[in-house]
Amino acid sequence: MSVRLAVSGATGRMGHTILELASKDPTFTIVGALENHGHPALGRSLSAVLPSVGNQPGARIVPTLSQLKAPQVLIDFTQPPATLGYLKEAQASRTAVVIGTTGFSDAERKRILAFSKKVPVVQSYNMSVGMNLLFALVEEAAAKLGLAYDVEITEAHHNLKKDAPSGSAIRLGEGVARAWKTKLSKVSTHGRVGKVGERKKGTIGFHAVRGGDIVGDHTVLYAGPGERLELTHRAHSRETFAQGALRAAKFLSAKKKGLFDMWDVLGLR
Repeated sequence: MSVRLAVSGATGRMGHTILELASKDPTFTIVGALENHGHPALGRSLSAVLPSVGNQPGARIVPTLSQLKAPQVLIDFTQPPATLGYLKEAQASRTAVVIGTTGFSDAERKRILAFSKKVPVVQSYNMSVGMNLLFALVEEAAAKLGLAYDVEITEAHHNLKKDAPSGSAIRLGEGVARAWKTKLSKVSTHGRVGKVGERKKGTIGFHAVRGGDIVGDHTVLYAGPGERLELTHRAHSRETFAQGALRAAKFLSAKKKGLFDMWDVLGLR
């Protein structure tokens, strides 16, 4: 069975990578792609704008989901306002949505939850298999080491990333906070400058690095008496996220509604 696929942010780094991989996977039929209003690629054929995706008959780049021919799944790696707009369209067309976008506010997450009661949604801070395993390992380590070990989370990304800390870093912090039976908002601290005093026990420090073309590095440091433990994931290529997103799209093609994450897709629960 073929999954009719659309991708938003088609000419961006992630969108381009997803489309390239989907074009080589016989599971997918690419029906078109989305870009924002005013984008110079609008109206052009997908293969003309992105030759690496090969010939995709009838697939064009358009600004709205309604202009595409019956997509079953939309994969979205854009920005929160654009994602919420696409979700509204997806609800009208009964299109499932894979959300790789990060940086949503609490209010925006509630809107996504509301949309998922009508259409199936996979939302994940990170689509890679290894990173999702790290989420589980970090929480388990925090539960076993307890408050005797200070926790610091460092993440590094390319110089074009707009939000900080990364969604994955936040997800890691939430796992630690859950293991400590508290809420991340009560124990998180972001960077340090000046005379901040001694480190407060039971806090989680976050540090964001931005530079060059770093795909994505995440390290959780547990520093205890006489030793330290570091758990690290490094992404070598965007393909790991793109493959995860395509795996999520296949997962959603059989769903009617509901909010899922990559743990559901990967069977980690």
